[in-house]
Amino acid sequence: MIRFGIVGTNWITERLLEAAGKHDDFVLKAVFSRTEDRAREFAAKYDADLTFTDLNEMAASEEIDAVYIATPNSYHSEQSILFMKHGKHVLCEKPLAANAKEVKAMIESAKSNNVVLMEAMKSTVMPNFQVIQDNLDKLGKIRTFFANYCQYSSRYDAYKNGTVLNAFNPEFSTGALMDLGVYTIYPLVALFGKPNTIKAQGYILGTGTDAQGSILLDYDGMQANVMYSKITDTTLPSEIHGEDATMVIQHISSPEKIEIRYRDGSIEDVSIQQEMEPMYYEVAEFIQLIQSRENESTLNAWDTSLHVMEIMDEARKQIGVRFPND
Repeated sequence: MIRFGIVGTNWITERLLEAAGKHDDFVLKAVFSRTEDRAREFAAKYDADLTFTDLNEMAASEEIDAVYIATPNSYHSEQSILFMKHGKHVLCEKPLAANAKEVKAMIESAKSNNVVLMEAMKSTVMPNFQVIQDNLDKLGKIRTFFANYCQYSSRYDAYKNGTVLNAFNPEFSTGALMDLGVYTIYPLVALFGKPNTIKAQGYILGTGTDAQGSILLDYDGMQANVMYSKITDTTLPSEIHGEDATMVIQHISSPEKIEIRYRDGSIEDVSIQQEMEPMYYEVAEFIQLIQSRENESTLNAWDTSLHVMEIMDEARKQIGVRFPND
């Protein structure tokens, strides 16, 4: 059994706990919140024994083996390194940090403290992402990758009414690229590696965060185009175009239906049934790493996280988005 602590009592944590509860080796042991009342309320809801309002005390506790961090992006690196210095394994929400400098520091901490560090990017550990990888050869020479994640945010309504919530506050290293764009970039890098060049553009709100954007990424013989938005919706799938066929991926952030459409008009559904909720698979991968005494996932590898963050750093530089962590 792996005894978990959680840092961040929000909706994404609740979703993870619902999925993780189906894993035989997952035990929620401790909850951190800035207020004791919230910590106790959350712990009671999910049957956790311990509550903390001091992160240093939690990190030093002998009652937990690992921690799931789901705080604002600006805190990811500092909090992850604190726990790793105390020998705790860290599953940290995407994006792994605010910038590449912080990602490098986190990776070094994982190495020096001999613990697991994994970015909680659910899409690339889901069974259907392996299906994508296994069927790429059917497309022939791959020429284009297109991915999009556009989802209108209720926080934008608050912004238009004069209230700036975390989603559009640069103090928390957030915005459309960090929150949604990462879902389009991560699978690209996992499949094809780091691009040769990138060209980014975006729309920036008065707060200094981006509300939407797009990035062109150039590879040898292939181009990629990703788009993301927190102020519009889309019905478009994501696609990988080859000279022989096109792969159509519904919901790049949580791939569940994948079709190959051949030039002769035939369509092959290569999807497989995924029995568990999407976030279950990241928990299962993380626990497997701990139990096998491996520090790094081959699915959500450190280099992938680093290259993704380097791309986002450059995109932010081109768009004109700056964070205090920079």
